[in-house]
Amino acid sequence: MSATEGGATPLDWRRPAGADEVRSALLALRAEDLPTHGGRTLSYVYDSGLSSADEIGREALTQFAAANGLDPTAFPSLAALESDLVALARDLLDGPPGTVGAATSGGTESLVLAVLAARDGNPQVSRPQVVVPTSVHAAVHKAGHLLGIDIASVPVDPLTLRADPAAMAAAVTDSTVLVVASAPSYAHGVIDPVAEIAAMAAERGIRCHVDACIGGWVLPFLDDVPPWTFALDGVTSISVDLHKYAYTPKGISLLLHREPSLRKGHLFASAAWPGYTMLNTTLQSTKSGGPLAAAWAVVHAIGLDGYRELAGRARSATLEVAESVAGIEGLRVVVAPDSTLLALAADAGCDVFTVADEMAARGWLVQPQMSFADLPATLHLTLCAATAAHTRELVTALAESVAAARAAGPVQVDPDLAAAARQIDPDGLDEATLDGLLAIAGLAGDGGALRVPTRMAEVNALLDLAPPALREALLLAVLDRLTR
Repeated sequence: MSATEGGATPLDWRRPAGADEVRSALLALRAEDLPTHGGRTLSYVYDSGLSSADEIGREALTQFAAANGLDPTAFPSLAALESDLVALARDLLDGPPGTVGAATSGGTESLVLAVLAARDGNPQVSRPQVVVPTSVHAAVHKAGHLLGIDIASVPVDPLTLRADPAAMAAAVTDSTVLVVASAPSYAHGVIDPVAEIAAMAAERGIRCHVDACIGGWVLPFLDDVPPWTFALDGVTSISVDLHKYAYTPKGISLLLHREPSLRKGHLFASAAWPGYTMLNTTLQSTKSGGPLAAAWAVVHAIGLDGYRELAGRARSATLEVAESVAGIEGLRVVVAPDSTLLALAADAGCDVFTVADEMAARGWLVQPQMSFADLPATLHLTLCAATAAHTRELVTALAESVAAARAAGPVQVDPDLAAAARQIDPDGLDEATLDGLLAIAGLAGDGGALRVPTRMAEVNALLDLAPPALREALLLAVLDRLTR
């Protein structure tokens, strides 16, 4: 563990620090992070490879950082920037003239607000339900948890890994206020059959939200994409993240509704106190104008033709990598990608967790995804425009990593660790139990701290063995330790 882990920094705030000292400390901390440029971090960050767009985005971020979106009459510039971005997205997503929207902090907030709007738009339903495929983003489950809404999760088609419209229709009840489809799903990179799902929802008078957080700013520029936008009458709302494939600084997403009445459920006002009347379009009150202005700047700097070129570059890179994986013994593409996301699985001769470690050793981040129901553990790759120039390096690294993983054999979880984990009740995971488990796993640091290993294969394999409820409890406990 380095001196800066666990929230400690090299500076002592009891005395003022000079600007150069602060800069040096920040650079030292940042050096521990994954790179956000260069196209080798295949999750979490999105890189256009355009330094000029990055520069104008940073300038706008700084210029508007202190502006507050809480009151659009005090900062009309932010209202103008938001309206313009919503209008651009409306046209990109085939929205009718009455389409409205709001800028949020990211995809999770957009999805929570879409669920909130559906709940509050149906006050006659005492216990609302949302019907989703099992591949839907976990943020929808978070929305259900926060808002007291039942999430009916329906298995996807086992061959295509897309939502099953008939199964979703069968899950709809009189309490259903929303159905959700993905364009594409994060885990597997495929587009759900939105046309059938939206038509079913329209027939039953239910809202249909399309989670296009990761695909909404790339799919409109690709050919041969199945319909998923507001061009389908049954689609009532769409979420699209600008800090993904619009390549803008984090964090900003847009939530669009087909008409103003559908948005009312997540507008909020309160005069129940002696201060100003609170008015919000999102979950946030104070909203820095920085991400909004940065998004506006980058979107206009790149432009429509620029995004078409970037999308084509990322899509070509995705197809190139997918085709090359067919030549790597022990690795396969789980399902043909519809966009710029890949899910890879390993055969019995190795495991994806060791492959991920080997890729990290070669300077590439690929994201391990645990097994779920009958679906195997996979590696997630998000391909960006900046990765396109490095696809041969990526494929070479994958081939070398798989070869190393096959030579090592599938990772073996320590039997004592597996046995200890099986005895844990997720609802009763206390400090002492976690301490014991961390000690067996070799993750216990000084004073109850967490020691994060360089290689994570055994830890990930243990989590893969755990049922989802236990996995959640263990990771929440780990998160608690990391943030103390």
